[in-house]
Amino acid sequence: MESETLSYNDYNVGWICALSEERTAATAMLDEKHDPLPISNPKDTNSYTLGAIGKHNVVVACLPEGEIGTNSAASVIMQLVNTFPSIKFGLLVGIGGGIPPHVRLGDIVVSKPVGEYPGVVQWDLGKATETGFVRTGSLDRPPKVLLSALTTMKTNHEMEGHKISQFLEELAKKWPRLASKYTWNDRLKDTLFEAENAKPTNNLNAWQAIPATPWQTMAALVGYLPGHKEPELIRRTNHADTEVMDDERTPGDPKIHYGLIASGNQVIKDGSMRDEINARLGGQVLCVEMEAAGMMNNFPCLVIRGICDYADSKKNDDWHGYAAGIAAAFAKELLQIVRPAEIEGEPLARDVLNQGQ
Repeated sequence: MESETLSYNDYNVGWICALSEERTAATAMLDEKHDPLPISNPKDTNSYTLGAIGKHNVVVACLPEGEIGTNSAASVIMQLVNTFPSIKFGLLVGIGGGIPPHVRLGDIVVSKPVGEYPGVVQWDLGKATETGFVRTGSLDRPPKVLLSALTTMKTNHEMEGHKISQFLEELAKKWPRLASKYTWNDRLKDTLFEAENAKPTNNLNAWQAIPATPWQTMAALVGYLPGHKEPELIRRTNHADTEVMDDERTPGDPKIHYGLIASGNQVIKDGSMRDEINARLGGQVLCVEMEAAGMMNNFPCLVIRGICDYADSKKNDDWHGYAAGIAAAFAKELLQIVRPAEIEGEPLARDVLNQGQ
């Protein structure tokens, strides 16, 4: 279908990014890029890239530069579904912080319901009580059409392997300027430090250890809580033997994890705080990030995160491009599995959001 013949009603998949690097990776994964449509909603401040993957017409929407967190994500979603009324579901695709030892830099984490949790939990949504912070509220599960596609995808991966490396190779050929940043290179090193403070416990009251006041929160994010000491290095190469890390990785061949993602409005830059969040959620968290909970309350979507750091004080940008690239490649492979006929019976995302208000 030529882009000149398309209208706002012809796009049914929303692809949401928080960072410009994530948008670049998403754009590079499009099979074809469409021309912008005439402005129909002057109040919509989102920035869009239009294109197609397989038989799906996709809208890539990015948060405004410098704005992150659940509130910004929610605003982007509302404008997206009002401008593109045929959107059925969304993919939140980008980078996140991994929870060691099982999740490593360069891995992929995909939201999936786990026990009582629907796939994404807003860890900082709750109320303070005498016994500590109590998480409240619940978030919707990903739509069944995407969960069914994940089941098919996992079988394909087990039998034939994933297509992520293939898609990154295609990216490098089609967009050579992006190759050094968004594909694997041997300069990427997997570095993990000990958690900066005490290790978490399985006691529910461990949640009290998470900073409750603005001062404590700010201190934790920069690593200056009382008693703070410089963390010790645990791992500095991709292949050193160690009992604290999970199985080996082949460089450029990401491992894919399916499970719980913790979302919140704070950047986590403290290993102890990261571990306390995980402990409070039963030790089942695979990844922490900042936008998903703003989408998942009502918006039918799936969250896909490439792991770029361990959410500790040693965060840096070295892995951002590659992590964004592998997450985008996974999303592309997923959309190739979802058939257009399967989407037709899904409710409009705009209607789902309106029902939840």
